[in-house]
Amino acid sequence: MSAVVALFHNLVFLRHEDGQDLMEYGLLVSLIAIVAITVVTAVGTTVNTLFWETFTGVLAAAAGA
Repeated sequence: MSAVVALFHNLVFLRHEDGQDLMEYGLLVSLIAIVAITVVTAVGTTVNTLFWETFTGVLAAAAGA
């Protein structure tokens, strides 16, 4: 009888671990998304500034020529 109880006990704990794994993956995906959004925002602002400076430099050169 104790073998049946031990098997049932192990199966119950396996279910709880699966839920924890799912929660950990969800938190990991959330963290990666936050980091990716932050990096893309920072890089996007830098690239936008670079293009804007290049554009105004070309306009100034065209106006002077």
